[in-house]
Amino acid sequence: MCNFHNLSDEEKLHYHKLLLTCATNFGGLNFFLQLIEALRDVSSHPLCSRHQDFLFDLGTIRWGKVIFNDKVQFIEKMRKEKHENGNFLPDRESKNYKRTLNLVRTLSPITFSVRPSLRENGEGFDFKAFDIIDENTTKINPIFDALFFCSIGTVKAILEYRA
Repeated sequence: MCNFHNLSDEEKLHYHKLLLTCATNFGGLNFFLQLIEALRDVSSHPLCSRHQDFLFDLGTIRWGKVIFNDKVQFIEKMRKEKHENGNFLPDRESKNYKRTLNLVRTLSPITFSVRPSLRENGEGFDFKAFDIIDENTTKINPIFDALFFCSIGTVKAILEYRA
C-alpha cells in the first residue's frame, strides 16, 4: 500500500475509502494526520511502547501485548519484500518463513484500538495487524501499515485521492 502510485485505480479507491472512514471516526482528516505525525515524531517506534499504548493530545492507540523492537524491525523488512499477490508470508522454503509465521501468530490476536480524546470527535476504530485469508495467505492490514509504517506523504496522497 505504501507504493500508492503503483496501485490500480480500484485499489487506490479502496484504500482511500478505508482511511477516510478511519479519519472520520477519529475526528476528521486533520486530527487523523496529526495522529500519524505524532507517531512519526516519537524517538523509538511507537509499537515498542512497554505500556502497550500511544498517548497524545487528541487521542490514544492501545493494544494488549508488548511488541519488541526486533519484531518491529522484522515487519519493516518483510513488508518491503514483494511476495506473490501481496502475501506477507514468504514461500515455505524461504529461510524467513518460520520466523514470519511466528510473527503473524504472535501479532494476529492483538486488536489495536484508536480513540479520540473527546467522544464528540468520533467513536474511534479498531483494527488488527494482519488480515489472515487462509493458512498460506496473510496480508498486512492497510490501516496498520498506514498508521505505523507508511510515510505521511503517502497517507496524504491516499486521503486526497480522487477517482
